[in-house]
Amino acid sequence: MAPAHDGGMITDVVDLRDFYHSRLGHVTARLMRAAVRGLWPNLSGMTLVGVGYATPLLRPFVGEARSVAALMPRAQGVLHWPSDAPGLTLLGEEAELPFASGSIDRVVLAHIVETTHHLPQLMEEVWRVLGPFGRVIVVAPGRAGVWARTDRTPFGHGRSFSNGQVTRLLRDHQFTPTETTRCLFFPPVDRRVLLAAAPAWEEIGRRWLPQVAGVVVVEATKQVYGGLHVRAPARRRAPVFAGQAATARQQVERQS
Repeated sequence: MAPAHDGGMITDVVDLRDFYHSRLGHVTARLMRAAVRGLWPNLSGMTLVGVGYATPLLRPFVGEARSVAALMPRAQGVLHWPSDAPGLTLLGEEAELPFASGSIDRVVLAHIVETTHHLPQLMEEVWRVLGPFGRVIVVAPGRAGVWARTDRTPFGHGRSFSNGQVTRLLRDHQFTPTETTRCLFFPPVDRRVLLAAAPAWEEIGRRWLPQVAGVVVVEATKQVYGGLHVRAPARRRAPVFAGQAATARQQVERQS
């Protein structure tokens, strides 16, 4: 799989938070959540982990899923989330996820595949921690979209991907892509008129210009036949937890 360009520096967690706290970020998060929710309408009784900066996409599942946790890479940093509840975030290595093999039902990768320097290892780890019927959603900047061409948003940092590149990435790591959707067809400009028209842009873009989406969202299921050789590191580095995230991790592993 050949991405558009090499991975770059992981965006700092404070910059990511500030973007999603902005007016443009609120609209962006709402449209991305709709895309993810369309693929996963109900996660009742399931364990869910977000890797990267996935918290803007996880909020609808808190209270619905059996347990939710958000792992943020050490190079990015970690912040307490959610702000009005005990913390569900932890700081760790994307190449060594601190979860038991087969313990997770669903994984969301957001703001990670485009910047990580450990993409093959990350995908191997996602395969390892997912259960036999586990599913993953990859959220990646669209290669042909305008969002990947400006550094005013987090999607302009690191690699960008076509739908085919994300699909090959998943297949190369023993996942079967099942469904693809796209979002962010409106330009990344923080103007009230444009933001108010964002839903109309989305409808037109999905119908007539899907290739210019700002973000590609691909769901895949774990292949259990054939297996995948997963490296066994000599020692896994313990994650650093934010707030009460230790409890979240224990719940994820204990309830699997």
